[in-house]
Amino acid sequence: MAKLYISEFPHGTSSDGPEKPADLPQPSLVDQVVVIGAGSLQSAPFSMNTRFVLLQADVVCSIAFGANPTATANNMRLAAGVPIIFGVIPGHVVATITNT
Repeated sequence: MAKLYISEFPHGTSSDGPEKPADLPQPSLVDQVVVIGAGSLQSAPFSMNTRFVLLQADVVCSIAFGANPTATANNMRLAAGVPIIFGVIPGHVVATITNT
């Protein structure tokens, strides 16, 4: 079963540019996992303290952020096994769907 791993953080520590995984305060606020499948599936809403998420998928997938997003294969593509950080809006979610 393919999964998208999500870790939520209140802030990063870098003031000189994009955050790197090493710049995120530990422990994370929340960790969650969303199954990646042929249909769009959403995460739980991000914590009210969440400003950054670290995403890592174990397969290639597409993602979409928002209040109630539906991911399609035309949305942003994530490579398998590559962690990436996004700034997010508290209370929003990420949706994911399989891609190639």
